[in-house]
Amino acid sequence: MEAEFDTVAEWTARVAADLGPQFHVPAGCRGSGSPAALDWLIERMGLQPGVRLLDSGAGVGGPAAYAAQSRSVRPVLVEPELGACRAAGKLFGLPVVCADGDKLPWADESFDAAWSLGVLCTTPNQLAVLEELRRVVRPGAAIGLLVFVGRHADARKRLEANHFPTPDELVELTQRSGLRVEHWRGTADLPPIPQDWTRRVEAVEKMLSDRYGHTQTWQLAESQSSAIGELLAEEKVTGELLVLRRP
Repeated sequence: MEAEFDTVAEWTARVAADLGPQFHVPAGCRGSGSPAALDWLIERMGLQPGVRLLDSGAGVGGPAAYAAQSRSVRPVLVEPELGACRAAGKLFGLPVVCADGDKLPWADESFDAAWSLGVLCTTPNQLAVLEELRRVVRPGAAIGLLVFVGRHADARKRLEANHFPTPDELVELTQRSGLRVEHWRGTADLPPIPQDWTRRVEAVEKMLSDRYGHTQTWQLAESQSSAIGELLAEEKVTGELLVLRRP
């Protein structure tokens, strides 16, 4: 996990910077959102120009940059890995704070909206992450999630470092955190990823592999990514998009 979210994040920023600006957002969204998924969240969250959006567990910052470009929102990023923070700053110049999602360093009701994409399955502190998101958004605000959900016991066995909630556990988590589920859609039901986007992601991944494929760090990150890809293909894990609402 540390390999993927720290060292490889910095490598990704270097590669995207070398390839050019049109590669920055696709590179920054690897594993954390396709255009269709982000458009679905942006639309159903009702994000408007000027909205102050918190991206918790922002990684390299691609989804936040996508939202800024498509809806002129004002993102603020929080990410626990220093390498990913540096990568987000290098690629997008967005404000980023190094902190954990279960202990956000902001006062109550500091944001108009928030999202957390591909984060819940990486931490055992899932309830605390949701409670913190609820705390830092204003009443009535939307919170978007991309969650990888375990549909089979094999998912947790094959990736012991992950904490895939079951669908029932995810519903219970939202209820316990005091949030209301407003929209829910599986990523498998979304429109296909545009070919241009896919080509740019593939170019980034090829350059990463060419430069760093010999390193143990890259091999560990690729092993993790491949395992999740296999679980998704076998439908033992599914990607789920949710829009929650703070009452």
